[in-house]
Amino acid sequence: MQVILLERVAKLGQMGETVRVKDGYARNFLLPRGKALRATAANKERFEHQKVELEARNLERRSEAEKVGEKLAGKSFIIIRQAGETGVMYGSVSTRDLAELVTAEGFRVGREQFVLNKPVKTLGLHTIPVSLHPEVEVEVTLNVARSPEEAERQARGESVFTRDELDLEELGLEVGAALAESAGEEE
Repeated sequence: MQVILLERVAKLGQMGETVRVKDGYARNFLLPRGKALRATAANKERFEHQKVELEARNLERRSEAEKVGEKLAGKSFIIIRQAGETGVMYGSVSTRDLAELVTAEGFRVGREQFVLNKPVKTLGLHTIPVSLHPEVEVEVTLNVARSPEEAERQARGESVFTRDELDLEELGLEVGAALAESAGEEE
């Protein structure tokens, strides 16, 4: 389906461009969210009449996003989760969790604005991109820990694992290597 973009869409095109997209993407995402119009003669004419207004609205949204981005960029947020001894969480941190956390700090950010390429399932510091506007993207740091004290240690750069846990991990690796060697000798 051919559509006229009413705003910049990442990996698709700039405002005013006529692009070909899959029907489902247009019907389920672009058209309902007001990001595009079907590329008909009437809609092309309608776009030309509204072009100045759309550009002004886009510029206003971008400047608002830049203001929020200046305050939000580089901020660190702490989230407490249960995790096993190896640092793997029993669940994961979702975009909904991130949106609630950032909103509680006084920012207006929706969950669809967080760009998680893979789920956050481990303890530690994670850098999360936030797309405030198609042209404005900032990064925040997520500190996932089992307790506030552990979060402080992670923020300072310390290891959250005790020496005993590290020894067990190293010992487990050594035992695993020895088992693998002995299994290879038996064959």
